[in-house]
Amino acid sequence: MSGSGGAMPARGPGGRVAGVIRDAHVNGIKLVYREEGDPATPPLLLLHGRTADHNDWNGITQRFAARRHVFVPDLRGHGASDRPGAYPLPEMAEDIAALLDHLGAARAAVVGHSLGGVVAYHLAMRHPDRVARLVLEDPPPAHPLTGREPIVEDGSTAFDWRMMHDTERQLLNPDPAWAEGLTRITAPTLVLSGTLSPFEPDVAARIPGARLVRIEAGHLIHMDARKEFLGVVEAFLDE
Repeated sequence: MSGSGGAMPARGPGGRVAGVIRDAHVNGIKLVYREEGDPATPPLLLLHGRTADHNDWNGITQRFAARRHVFVPDLRGHGASDRPGAYPLPEMAEDIAALLDHLGAARAAVVGHSLGGVVAYHLAMRHPDRVARLVLEDPPPAHPLTGREPIVEDGSTAFDWRMMHDTERQLLNPDPAWAEGLTRITAPTLVLSGTLSPFEPDVAARIPGARLVRIEAGHLIHMDARKEFLGVVEAFLDE
């Protein structure tokens, strides 16, 4: 595995990597990511939602890393990763495919929340051989969204506002090919839907064999119902 600047990660008992922040130059940009867990265990990617970064999975990263080699990137336009100014969602999936190449991981389980879920399902659509199991936490639907409030910029600097506007345009009026592409996903898929979320769980119905689990929570299931989230996801990953 390549490292950041050649630095060796801190290791705990059994060779476990103890939460190191690294960077990778992939697909023409720099992605910063957190690495945690034993490299001898199966790889797992956690993809955060819009405006967040790898810290969104704090606590969950460590729980999964007890039995898996976990990688948690800041998506382009977020956190410490590059802000290239262009944010086509299929290209953001190519960032993750290139990150897997950088990590030397032929396949990985992938968990994606919200925008990260869209990136994750594009990865599964475009590179079916790279995704061992797919978990989509409250992804936006693949049909046009209505009733959304306009984006109003404030002083936030943790993400690129161009990313907000660019991804919003794609979510409001997604390419019809996305819905068709969902029908070609071959990875075993779990879709989590918050009962109080504004999003309809239509993505699950489009993916062959996908399992839909509804959890009493809003859009942030992994925060609002962490125990339920971990129980369902860990059981699915262990199958």
